Amino acid sequence: MVRDIIFPVTFGLVLFLFGMKLMEASLQAWAGPRLIAGLRSSTKTPLTGMLSSTVVTALLQSSTAVTVMTIGLVNAGLLSYARTLGIILGGNIGTCLTTELIALNISRWGPALAVGSIILWIASVLTEELSPRAAIAAWSHLLRPLQLGALVLLGFSLILIAIAWMQSIGPALEARGVIDWLLGHAGDSLLWGAAAGAVITALIHSSAAAIAMTMGLTATGVLPVPFGIAMVIGANVGTCVTAVIAAIGGTRSGRFVAWSHVLLNVAGAVLFLPLTPLLAEASAWISSDPAAQIAHSQTIFNVVCSILALPVCYLPLWSRLDKTMVPPGA
Repeated sequence: MVRDIIFPVTFGLVLFLFGMKLMEASLQAWAGPRLIAGLRSSTKTPLTGMLSSTVVTALLQSSTAVTVMTIGLVNAGLLSYARTLGIILGGNIGTCLTTELIALNISRWGPALAVGSIILWIASVLTEELSPRAAIAAWSHLLRPLQLGALVLLGFSLILIAIAWMQSIGPALEARGVIDWLLGHAGDSLLWGAAAGAVITALIHSSAAAIAMTMGLTATGVLPVPFGIAMVIGANVGTCVTAVIAAIGGTRSGRFVAWSHVLLNVAGAVLFLPLTPLLAEASAWISSDPAAQIAHSQTIFNVVCSILALPVCYLPLWSRLDKTMVPPGA
């Protein structure tokens, strides 16, 4: 059991999270300040906020990072509460890029990408170290992005390797009856799948990792697609935990941002969970691959939920709330 389940899950999850953080940190170092400045200047309406947040989240590869940074901007009085609603919706859409990339079935390229990215990083560092000062000044604007790009590629390759590890536990779980137990409960209610997705995501603070594990189990055939989709819906609720924690001790506006995130995601889950079979059919129409269907279901879920919630963001109620919560001049 240690070799077949515990080791692949533990080290696979650690490697996945490390790869995600490496990508996130490298992308933030490269373009984070410019992206956040752009986010502040492009949130005049909920629609523009949603579109810009979608792009920023897709580039930073972390809706949690964008949400936490948004809470920080609100706490500092640099962003009004009303402007954050579109950001939250866009963050949910942008985070789908990770799982859609995973669904391309390129895990086998993980080791080669890792080696290539390491070679690229070493070459760029050595070029910077060994070049004359005049050359460094002339080429620094290219070498720095090249180094960070290599780290982004390395992080993505580690994610692919981690997914391959986590996928290997499917047969072991099936042999020990774990999958049959889950499916037995799923036959009574898909709430079991949603609860599992929410709890796993809340514990590891990464919906992408939880969904990647679900995709791996679905790809090996040990989990049916509807149960996997229920876990995806639950994961979108579990990811709110990090935002709630980030808002503790902050301003009233910051807490409103966090709980708005919770409300929007829970409302979407309540709406879509009974429609899981229809979501499975729509995903199957797009792709016949079970893992890809899980990724597509997340994209459909988040896009539709965000579009449905967008008109609510235009209610004048939020602007009135701003006047009571945001300091003058924010």
